[in-house]
Amino acid sequence: MKTMANSSRGSGVDDGPAARKIESAAAFDRLRETVDTMLVDFYADWCGPCRLVADTVDALAAESDVLVVKVDVETLPEVTREFGVNGIPAFVVFIDGEPADRLVGMQDKSELRRLTE
Repeated sequence: MKTMANSSRGSGVDDGPAARKIESAAAFDRLRETVDTMLVDFYADWCGPCRLVADTVDALAAESDVLVVKVDVETLPEVTREFGVNGIPAFVVFIDGEPADRLVGMQDKSELRRLTE
């Protein structure tokens, strides 16, 4: 049974107060299989725009019922390639495990929220 809850305990992701960092491709696949709707922030630590939008992503995660996770493109290049992410930051919403919509580049909270509605 899939869920929309912003909870990831025991799922292989870093449990933080907001957006959670995916630590493995297997954890990403498990979430895709079990969560109805998930917003993924593809980022890199060295990416200036990624750092600038990080607080916005965390704020959205804290106030949303949709699971918001982060994928480091350098740590998980196989996940990045699988979903055709060529520019960062990139935001992909998954519905029932499949990519449904995406935005690339700096985004404000209202645009990110629109992806999850």
